Amino acid sequence: MSQVAVVIPTLRRPVELERAIRSVFAQTVLPASIVVADNDPDGSARPVLDTLRPGAPVALIYAHAPRPGVATARNTALAATEAELIAFLDDDEVASPEWLQALLSARAALGADVVFGPIQGRAPDASAWTRAYLERFFSRSGPEADRLIDEPYGCGNALFARATTLKGGRPFDTSADASGGEDDLLFQQLARQGVRWGWAANAWVEEAAPAHRATLAYALRRAFAYGQSPSQKAAEERNWGSLLFWMCVGAGQAVVFGAVAAAHWILRRPSRADWTDRAVRGLGKLFWMKPFVPEFYGAAELQRARQAGMVSPSAA
Repeated sequence: MSQVAVVIPTLRRPVELERAIRSVFAQTVLPASIVVADNDPDGSARPVLDTLRPGAPVALIYAHAPRPGVATARNTALAATEAELIAFLDDDEVASPEWLQALLSARAALGADVVFGPIQGRAPDASAWTRAYLERFFSRSGPEADRLIDEPYGCGNALFARATTLKGGRPFDTSADASGGEDDLLFQQLARQGVRWGWAANAWVEEAAPAHRATLAYALRRAFAYGQSPSQKAAEERNWGSLLFWMCVGAGQAVVFGAVAAAHWILRRPSRADWTDRAVRGLGKLFWMKPFVPEFYGAAELQRARQAGMVSPSAA
């Protein structure tokens, strides 16, 4: 498909990156190119592409984004291709063989501007009692059949019609480089423009959470950030009534779900993770302000990766 490029942002995950790229090589419908946005200042993803390029069934494009940040990486990848359709795949995701075909078919049938697919989360390194919760946390589900939907999902495992959704040179807001949520900011703009969201029920990818993310502490930090979203949106729009509403909802959730979570922790029930998640999302609605926004990407992720020695041996 000459008009499709698969974009894979990456930061010091050479093994996972190679696995993601090979899953694109195995598609029943191949894209014209794969664009890898290397977000490591040291350029550690380049050797992976150099190894895979001979005999690759599609063009491999290397785009270096040396300033760490998820929005910067996405923008850099977009600048490296003129493809009409952009499919985003995260570097810790593995696409099923019919993934791209399912996204394209759903888009054609629905006339959607952005199409999302389901994600099966895996947490092989998680502790036994948190594994079920974490695999649900990293998963994404939706309707059982292709259809238009009312709300967007995340950017990973999504197909964008560039002309209507990725306008300009830098559609992703780099203020979200460290915290993430660059896709939410874009989707808020697109919703005001009346774009159509679609769901491709058979566009499956599998997402394996790395060891440092397959923990309850990491998931709860993410849950807190997710909880902040409605309050942050209301504050951005200066809708003070809506902000007060969401903060009241958050207070109620924190108190009620927190009490249930405490009881489940005392009884040591596995469901304590789910109830704690709900309570923490409530806290996020209360503490939505900038000083409380956690950082998951950018310089913080690069520092963690360097400390863990996460780099391809061929790039060391």
